Amino acid sequence: MTANKSLLILPGDGIGPEVMGEVRRVVEWMDRRRAVSFDVSEDLVGGAAIDKHGVPLADATMDKAMNVDAVLLGAVGGPKWDEIPFERKPERGLLRLRKEMQLYANLRPALCFEALVEASSLKPEIVSGLDIMIVRELTGGVYFGEPRGIEDLGNGERRGINTQVYTTSEIRRVASVAFELARKRRNKVTSSEKANVMEAGVLWREEVTKLHQEAFSDVELEHMYADNAAMQLVRNPKQFDVIVTDNLFGDILSDAAAMLTGSLGMLPSASLGDVDDTGRRRALYEPVHGSAPDIAGQGKANPLATILSFAMALRYTFNLPEDADLVEQGVQKVLARGIRTADIMSEGATLVSTEAMGQALLQELDALAA
Repeated sequence: MTANKSLLILPGDGIGPEVMGEVRRVVEWMDRRRAVSFDVSEDLVGGAAIDKHGVPLADATMDKAMNVDAVLLGAVGGPKWDEIPFERKPERGLLRLRKEMQLYANLRPALCFEALVEASSLKPEIVSGLDIMIVRELTGGVYFGEPRGIEDLGNGERRGINTQVYTTSEIRRVASVAFELARKRRNKVTSSEKANVMEAGVLWREEVTKLHQEAFSDVELEHMYADNAAMQLVRNPKQFDVIVTDNLFGDILSDAAAMLTGSLGMLPSASLGDVDDTGRRRALYEPVHGSAPDIAGQGKANPLATILSFAMALRYTFNLPEDADLVEQGVQKVLARGIRTADIMSEGATLVSTEAMGQALLQELDALAA
């Protein structure tokens, strides 16, 4: 029996509670069949927190997040809260978690399951076997740089200002995560920026190069302008292994890569911080998809992205790679059987509910663990 690991579950809004319910079943299965126990707590974030506390993330919830091994989040937001002031919108709860937990490295895998190759908008030979990881810097860059805002210039003219800014330490720490990941994969990193037109891009390229020479010379490194990287993702995505890039370009490139796989409902993510003095690395795991309020409460949501996010937690926080592999293999087997929720439905497949998809996965896990 391994020591209990602490996990804070934040289901959030929309389909969040439904998909998170299926994760809980996997957690219970781990305890029952793998002797891996988790101390699980649950709290509110986003619109659900606004409804109860008047804020998108209560201070007490933030304190919990700072003192657990990992946080697993469902989704936030929905039209119910559209008229709320910007600084109190549901999404601000997620941003507060990222900021105060200092989660600077966002890991977005783009993995095309063989059973879903036909769901991609690209030709099967382009995406079959696709397995890339995008590492996006998450706490700096144009989304947080100062000065920022909207100025009134008079005479009906206004000016919007956002500042792209990075420091050496911000660049080096996220690049280190990318290099370390590459060492466990296919040993190649593509660093992406716009050094041809942006000084911040020049600094990014120089600092990544220095770090590579100093500590990661065993890993292959290439540099690629972000616009070319976007083109290459749809032209020949399998040339990539790990892509590391800034906050803005990472936002764009990771969404482009996501659609190569055929469905946002299948994609997990992780956001990681530094390792502290106790050896713990703060971490937040969440599916890439949103709250999908149009199908909330109808049992139509695909829980696999959230379950795969839990698998990432098993791998990167709890150091349980065999258990992570087990969950991922279970997902592959469910899909190979033609079990589908509506978002990944195809001709000849079997359409199932959120709960039935979770049950099908548990059956495959039982078979794998037999």
